[in-house]
Amino acid sequence: MADIRPFKAYRPATDKVEKIAALPYDVYNRQEAREVVEKNPDSFLTIDRPETFFEPDHDMYAPEVYERAAKELRDRMAKGDFIQDEENCYYIYELTFKGRSQTGIVALSSVDDYLNGVIKKHENTREEKEKDRIEHVYTCKAQTGPIFLCYRENKTISEIVNKVKSVDEPVYDFVSDGDVRNRVWLMEDEDENNMISRVFTTINDIYIADGHHRCASAVKVGLKMREEGKGSLKGKQQSDYFLSVLFPDSELMIMDYNRVVKDLNGFSEEEFLNKIKEKFDVAAESEAVKPDKKASFGMYLNKKWYRLTAHKDLLKDDAVEGLDVSILQNEVLSPILGIGDPRTDKRIDFVGGIRGLSELEKRADSDMCLAFSMYPTSISELFEVADAKRLMPPKSTWFEPKLLSGLFIHDICGKI
Repeated sequence: MADIRPFKAYRPATDKVEKIAALPYDVYNRQEAREVVEKNPDSFLTIDRPETFFEPDHDMYAPEVYERAAKELRDRMAKGDFIQDEENCYYIYELTFKGRSQTGIVALSSVDDYLNGVIKKHENTREEKEKDRIEHVYTCKAQTGPIFLCYRENKTISEIVNKVKSVDEPVYDFVSDGDVRNRVWLMEDEDENNMISRVFTTINDIYIADGHHRCASAVKVGLKMREEGKGSLKGKQQSDYFLSVLFPDSELMIMDYNRVVKDLNGFSEEEFLNKIKEKFDVAAESEAVKPDKKASFGMYLNKKWYRLTAHKDLLKDDAVEGLDVSILQNEVLSPILGIGDPRTDKRIDFVGGIRGLSELEKRADSDMCLAFSMYPTSISELFEVADAKRLMPPKSTWFEPKLLSGLFIHDICGKI
């Protein structure tokens, strides 16, 4: 059973929300973050990316950088940029992008549920990527970016959410970068909040959709604070939970996550195409190829597009080996192009589907030479892999739109 709880969020003052809310910290490189902050000093990136206060060559992982983030957060709380709700409640967060809406519940999820497998992952995390967020959360004593979770749709939860959306006025309604409409409602009715909590206790499987490193970092901070408080604290603590937004699977869409490769691993173009034809049906196309079914791939090479269809003997029933990203990795990237570990090989890069096929052409015609367009991994495939306690190849899923940071802040000090 899932332990999901309401909480008293710190959130932006209504007249500040559009300037404060920002895309996640890891969407930007260092220079891009600096440029955003220069244009908008109210951006939450001043807290999420505090190195923007320092010189460009300053160590962005130095203790004083994290201390500046904590000071900035507390100073802005003190001056009223952020307010805290007086009672525990759930928040409803709707994002509308390109005519499609998805609505989640902003809540606290349990560290123990992550440890015992109720909250399931489908990606490995890397320690070096966790360290930054561990220091940030621990120093700020707050979680500032929510973890994107999903669950199999539940009728009761959906009915309550739809009722609140139809009856109450949103506390926020604004359009963020990328033309995404963001709306937020407070679920203030105590009976409705209690019902949401009770229903989640009947749900045994929650899945991390996006934010594996942030989730792992939040858990490690929670365990660290639990250890520090051993023997002196009784009952559940705020640090035993982490900030999350939970979406029903029916409302989510995974976009394609495409690949670009630096070279042909010593093969001529003709030799490479002949290698591909041993495993795929290859058809030249006059237009860019966006695959429309599983086991189908687009390939862009030397300003020409091809449609690749995997031979039937390559198709697998296995939860991981049957993924399109696995077929490409196991049959092309590794044996032909020599890319054994795509997480570390500098000859491969990944392009989110939001950037479109033109970005693949641009990259292959400039700093790379070859591109593959992918058919998106499905939510059901993600669930199947996680249920089997398996892991997907890296960069298997791209969720859009991204959840904004700074809309909800969870103070991790004190009792729950």
